[in-house]
Amino acid sequence: MLILISDAFDAALPEKLSSFGEVTDDKSRLAEADIVLVRSKTKCTAEWIDQAKNLKLIIRGGVGIDNIDKTYAESKGIIVRNTPKASSIAVAELAFALMIQIPNRIIEAHNGMREGKWLKKELKRTELFGKTLCLVGIGNIATEVAKRAAAFGMKVVAYDKFVSSSPHAEMKSSLEEAVRDADYISLHLPLTPETEGMLNSKIFAVCGKNPVVINTGRGPCVKADDMVKALEDGKVRAYATDVYPSDPPADDYPILKAPNVVLTPHIGASSKENLLRIGDEAYATIKELIDGGKL
Repeated sequence: MLILISDAFDAALPEKLSSFGEVTDDKSRLAEADIVLVRSKTKCTAEWIDQAKNLKLIIRGGVGIDNIDKTYAESKGIIVRNTPKASSIAVAELAFALMIQIPNRIIEAHNGMREGKWLKKELKRTELFGKTLCLVGIGNIATEVAKRAAAFGMKVVAYDKFVSSSPHAEMKSSLEEAVRDADYISLHLPLTPETEGMLNSKIFAVCGKNPVVINTGRGPCVKADDMVKALEDGKVRAYATDVYPSDPPADDYPILKAPNVVLTPHIGASSKENLLRIGDEAYATIKELIDGGKL
């Protein structure tokens, strides 16, 4: 059995997986591979899949699988799995760090100090305590964000088409109802035809508190032009995002030059601890399938 590690994983993973067979990071051997491990960089299109004549399993190290043509892969008898629990802590901590940064104005304060400015009077802070956080999607990552919000004394509401109740949030029946009184909105959605552009001018018009929006889900779930206008008009107080339509985003991506934005380069899942957990989940997946006679 040949296992191809196509993207960046923990350095110890090849040795761990060697108990199953030969492990390589040589992408030119795709045609020989029985198993391929990918993260965001490798795009498993139909054309890519057609090159992998021996492929039986694709494991996406992370939550979403929108870089994999799952339907086509499965039509070829290829199993597609991800590691949905591994990234929860890492991404939730980044989402919460972004949410803390904006009202505390840490970037502005730091930049001012480096420029020799003492902005004590200019930089007025607000608190998270007592504010309402709206989670759009309430899976593993959003649940971890909700736990942290509760520790900060925030009220947590959520909307998820597929979830009717949660011990960590007050569920709302529609997105419009969920965002109406939100001070903060945190997106935790996969990219699907239904979620693409889900946060748009129609939703911003419903928001009553000029919220801060945090996106650690998928960039295209926010309609970029509508977000820029909402930021310019003050309908959205600030937008913090770790995700974009592509990595890196195109130079003309409107969000890059919008006012009141905080941008990070898709580092939500890039903690050392998370890479170890991803490796552990990948190992467990392969072992489960081998033990079950599926590989």
